[in-house]
Amino acid sequence: MRWCVLCTKSNHEKQAEQNIRRMGVECFLPLLQEQKTIRRRVGTVITPLFPGYLFVRINLSEHYRAVSYTRGVRKIVEFGATPVEVDIAMIDAIKSRMASLQVYILEKPKELSSGQLVQIKDGPFVGLEAVFMREMPGHQRAMVLLRTLALQARVVLEINQLTPYAAA
Repeated sequence: MRWCVLCTKSNHEKQAEQNIRRMGVECFLPLLQEQKTIRRRVGTVITPLFPGYLFVRINLSEHYRAVSYTRGVRKIVEFGATPVEVDIAMIDAIKSRMASLQVYILEKPKELSSGQLVQIKDGPFVGLEAVFMREMPGHQRAMVLLRTLALQARVVLEINQLTPYAAA
């Protein structure tokens, strides 16, 4: 049994997951809870972490055909003629990360504008200054230009990791 990646039909991740589970196949659909503005109201929605994809643990000789033709599934992701195998360590890492995010709602900070100096308040770049470039809509992420001593690099971070820079 190995973990593979399924490409689902647009917005059919949950339907595909339910249909695959009914067949007795283990699957994993990581979900993310985030705040979105819908019809001028801010609400909490639950969306797939990887839109259009989900993970299944299958024996290829037994389940390949059944899983491929499940309602909501577009195809099993393959390189050439062999399905992409996902390392179990990666699945476990995503599961542990998601367990810590279950009650975590991504909050959008105050409006940031392009070119604004921001400070990173969480994650591996904590404490560093960056220049806000743009928000990546629908993903609760932002692209920033990281400024260090001799390097400028574009980095994509969760938008809740940023705070407007306040000079000390």
